[in-house]
Amino acid sequence: MRTIAEINDKINRKSVVVWTAEELKARVAEVGVTQTAKEVDVVTTGTFEPMESSGAIINLGHTDPPIKIRQCWIDGVPAYSGFGAVDLYLGATQVSESVDGEEMRERGGGSVIADLIAGKRVSLRAIGQVTDCYPRASFETTITRDTINQFYLFNPRNLYQNFIVGVNGGDRPLFTYLGPLQPRLGNAVYSSPGAISPLLNDPDLQVVGIGSRIFLGGGIGYVAWEGTQHFPLQKRLPNRTPIGPAATLALIGDAKQMNPRWVRGCYFKSYGPSLMLGVGIALPMLNETVVAHCAVQDRELVAPIVDFSIPRRVRPTFGLVSYAQLKSGRITIEGKPVRVAPLASVYLSRQVALELKQWIESGDFQLTEPVAPLPSDRTLLPQDVWGGSQLAID
Repeated sequence: MRTIAEINDKINRKSVVVWTAEELKARVAEVGVTQTAKEVDVVTTGTFEPMESSGAIINLGHTDPPIKIRQCWIDGVPAYSGFGAVDLYLGATQVSESVDGEEMRERGGGSVIADLIAGKRVSLRAIGQVTDCYPRASFETTITRDTINQFYLFNPRNLYQNFIVGVNGGDRPLFTYLGPLQPRLGNAVYSSPGAISPLLNDPDLQVVGIGSRIFLGGGIGYVAWEGTQHFPLQKRLPNRTPIGPAATLALIGDAKQMNPRWVRGCYFKSYGPSLMLGVGIALPMLNETVVAHCAVQDRELVAPIVDFSIPRRVRPTFGLVSYAQLKSGRITIEGKPVRVAPLASVYLSRQVALELKQWIESGDFQLTEPVAPLPSDRTLLPQDVWGGSQLAID
């Protein structure tokens, strides 16, 4: 029906028709897929949720005399320094080593990244390896996003295509990456915003690929690669949506362009720090199949209910539940009503999709052709620990 080049031409002429995912779903319910496909060019999706497999690449610039940094702390949070002399990687879940009060102990890499994006000044302490070309042994300073060279997010795993619902069937509270889970099925927590989530609207990754331009943290980013734990072979419903965690994306984007509204540090009690991140993807409506996939509703999407009280890699489940049921605020597990709440902000997820729509309509955001498809055949390999020595086989 249409190409990305044709859509971009319409963006340039400001004649493009852009709808959010919710607007597309409502239109399909009214007039059907065929008519809707004739009317719309682009559909915007979004999510705002914790994405702990995130971090920032930072280049400080050289000191005088130069230093080859081997240990570094930014606002008390260790940053990895095992490559270039003044190149650093600050992980979102890295924990502060400061002991100056409970607030600092709850502060992690995500909070430091968010502060830098907000233009705040943060402290830096570095220890160097003394060499002939890098004679300096240490230094301390303060930095902002404007006093460093490169500052960009490189996130190994974002945008899970579906996830799980966490519950606790045990007899004590559990503190997890989904937040606190109360004993004896006292509550349930889900992560994905459901039918507005980016990859649930492109279940077979037909239009999203390596090189796709995206909304990342309020700035422009790109799909850099498949994400870690990318698992497109997850079991799927007839509508092609997965029944649990499936595809993931590695994302990259210039943090100096990002907006602190869409990048926020957070902390999970007795679990650790993380990063709340807004991500949106604009899906080109190339044909009726793409439109039909975008028409999926919350009642047609499911997630597994996983019991975190069993400390194993593969945990038992209480079956599948639809996102329509999850968003009602209460589900039933083995005849018992259970309170349920989202970890993602559904409201802010909608706002991401709306802001991206406005960018496109104003001509400030164009779509890109993927330079390569995302793989469709990845499996998940477990890592088992063996006692004693292992036999090496050439």
